[in-house]
Amino acid sequence: MVSQVKAVSGRAIPLTGNDIDTDRIIPARFLRCVTFDGLGQNVFADDRTQRTGQHPFDLPQYQEAKILVVNGNFGCGSSREHAPQAIAKWGIKAIVGESFAEIFFGNCLAMGIPCVTATVEVVKKLQDAIATDPQGTITLDLETNQVAWGDFSAPITMNEGARSMLVSGTWDACGQLVAQADQIRAIAVQLPYIQWSR
Repeated sequence: MVSQVKAVSGRAIPLTGNDIDTDRIIPARFLRCVTFDGLGQNVFADDRTQRTGQHPFDLPQYQEAKILVVNGNFGCGSSREHAPQAIAKWGIKAIVGESFAEIFFGNCLAMGIPCVTATVEVVKKLQDAIATDPQGTITLDLETNQVAWGDFSAPITMNEGARSMLVSGTWDACGQLVAQADQIRAIAVQLPYIQWSR
């Protein structure tokens, strides 16, 4: 199934600091958009303005990174789904962190973005390794629950329900409906209160 997310591999970007909230990830003035297109260019807009050219999302060595490595309580604050959308539109496919705000985690899961946790020590080691060698590759394996960087590997965790949804592809609610279109039509024609036109 196309929606299966069993592993994510690629270069990474370290973003240090606890309690990075959704207002920082995508400031409120960007929430007026009709679609999520274009949000990626405004991810961390205010933080990037304050650290002109020095924010990790602006540094050339981290461009085209696919994995974000963060610290504790990432994505706290308001429940806006624009935050994971902005991160995804920038190009991030997975996030490793010490912990995540529950609603942020759920919004990421609904988009097929794994948010896996690791110990404080593992996250620090990964962030330091990325800073030293930005061209290195990290691999998150959701089937073995491991993160690997060169010769280093360590366990990652994700609640089993979410992990199973990603690995099996059932996280994709729209994809599930499309895949079951024939069964949906078959049941719909049997229902007296639905006029199925197609």
